Amino acid sequence: MPRWEPNAAGRLQEAALDLFTQQGYGRTTVAEIAARAGVTERTFFNHFTNKRDVLFGPNSDLLMQIAAREIAASPAGTPPLEAVLHGLQIAADELFDGLQEPATRRREVIEATPELQEREESKRAALAVAMADALRERGLDEESARLTAGAGLLVQQTAERRWTEPGGGSASLRHLLAEALASLRKAINT
Repeated sequence: MPRWEPNAAGRLQEAALDLFTQQGYGRTTVAEIAARAGVTERTFFNHFTNKRDVLFGPNSDLLMQIAAREIAASPAGTPPLEAVLHGLQIAADELFDGLQEPATRRREVIEATPELQEREESKRAALAVAMADALRERGLDEESARLTAGAGLLVQQTAERRWTEPGGGSASLRHLLAEALASLRKAINT
């Protein structure tokens, strides 16, 4: 496969997931990922800092940016948790639509690797901070913003877990986010 062929980053991510699944994260090298994707190691490093970034790169940052943007842009009067749900749903639509299978494989690799679990928790914490900041921009006080962002993070984790479970069905991540929020509300009100 020629180096100039489009979507090198996507091919690198797919190759990395294949290799991480087959031989484990720790036993996979950047050279193997690049070779599997049909690119040079230099091309790999043009897209990713290291092999961990293949799993936590641009989509994690975009998730934070899109969710925060949409929370902040929600119409005045929108309840805070509804604004968070809206932000997460728009991010899900823009970033993850049609990517259930790779997301499932990504989760399996992360769950099998303690080092990656720590990075995942760090990314989740950053998402909560971004959502709380957006809620404060909407005028919510500090404590309420943090609590609402934390609840939003639980909703996001619950929906993502259901979406990436083997045999998880065909429900969209958008739909599962709404269901997770409904479940949280039910738990709070009982």
